[in-house]
Amino acid sequence: MPQRPPLAVPDHRVAVVGAGMTGLALTHALAERGVDSVTYEASERAGGAVASERLAGGLVAERGPNRLRLTDGVAELVDAAGLRGDLLVANDDLPLYVYANGRLREAPFDLRAFLRTDLLSWPAKLRVLAEPLTDPVRADETVGDAVRRKFGAAAYRNLVEPIYGGTYGSDPTEMPVRHALPALLRMQGERGALLPSLLRRATGGSDSPPPVSIAGGLGRLPERLAERYADRIELDAPVTALERDGDAYRVTTPDGTVTAARVVVTTPAPAAADILAAVAPDAADALSGLTYNPLAVVTMESDARRAGFGYQVRRSEPLRTLGVSWHHSLFGRTGQYTAFFGGMDDPGIVDADPERIGETAVREFETVMDATAHVRDVARLPDVMPAYDRSWRALDDLTLPDGVTLATNYTGRVGVPARVRDAERVAERVA
Repeated sequence: MPQRPPLAVPDHRVAVVGAGMTGLALTHALAERGVDSVTYEASERAGGAVASERLAGGLVAERGPNRLRLTDGVAELVDAAGLRGDLLVANDDLPLYVYANGRLREAPFDLRAFLRTDLLSWPAKLRVLAEPLTDPVRADETVGDAVRRKFGAAAYRNLVEPIYGGTYGSDPTEMPVRHALPALLRMQGERGALLPSLLRRATGGSDSPPPVSIAGGLGRLPERLAERYADRIELDAPVTALERDGDAYRVTTPDGTVTAARVVVTTPAPAAADILAAVAPDAADALSGLTYNPLAVVTMESDARRAGFGYQVRRSEPLRTLGVSWHHSLFGRTGQYTAFFGGMDDPGIVDADPERIGETAVREFETVMDATAHVRDVARLPDVMPAYDRSWRALDDLTLPDGVTLATNYTGRVGVPARVRDAERVAERVA
């Protein structure tokens, strides 16, 4: 009987598509476990949504996330990048405000703040306290419907809609719980008040890791990681084809084709859909329908001197601003404030003239803060924030061939700490 030829050995054990924070964290985790890998990034820089621009005068324009939570996974990446000594740590007890009825009002993240806040009337507070008497949150509800049913219309309108909806730029009544906030299903079984936990979750908070930035900008983290793993990462190398090759996969870029036993795709959904078209056409169709929200980010300099995280704007206010982060208070970046615009209610923001966006940011900032401001940087980011709306239902029946894994904000949560956790789980499975 003739013998079968031996199976060809793949060039790499794992091919990672995309060197955003998920791809970088996965590259690090695989290297730490001794797993051979190669990472392909379509653009000339690593980091994806995490990007910083250093401005004259010591200010830093954060064109993506404005802060991170120093979870164990993030701390490990910071150490791997050699940036532990450059961390800027914020005071987690600083207040967050909501702009409602013409002025800033403190959002309640603990019992004392809940009792003193004027965002809720006393009848509305009693309605919130009656939450344990309501039926549990259902996975098929939207976040908006669940919150209004459990906490009342005032808590939804004055707290959850501006804080949670404003953070994602989405309408919570269009965001199914099982995709947008699965943690809400878990939190309702825990002890303690549910509303403060929900608000902390919406702002990236937790019980322990502090919010941090990095001197010179968060963009230094992916820069350093890409330098450390330069032997594993290929920049300016878009994946143009992914095809089966027996039990392995052929990965093609403009520089050629390699084979890999496993492929992990970490790119945004539209790019992932193109990459998966040949090996998983049904999954590609599902991913192509996911909705992302655009954002515009405006860095301003002002002599305003308020202490806090910043503020979110109630949706019914006559302002286009979603929220403003106070870098001056958080990280000692003197006079720096960052405003966010866009989302599903204002998608045309990415096509607007940057000068006009800046003028709007200054005018509305001065209305809220009663202090002058000057624009230092305007960035327009099309399709950057997952909407977590009803389009995410397309993922319910998504299936992938053996050896292909998705790891990004449509299979997990948004935010760098969640991306790092996702990467570590994938690395464990692969290793």
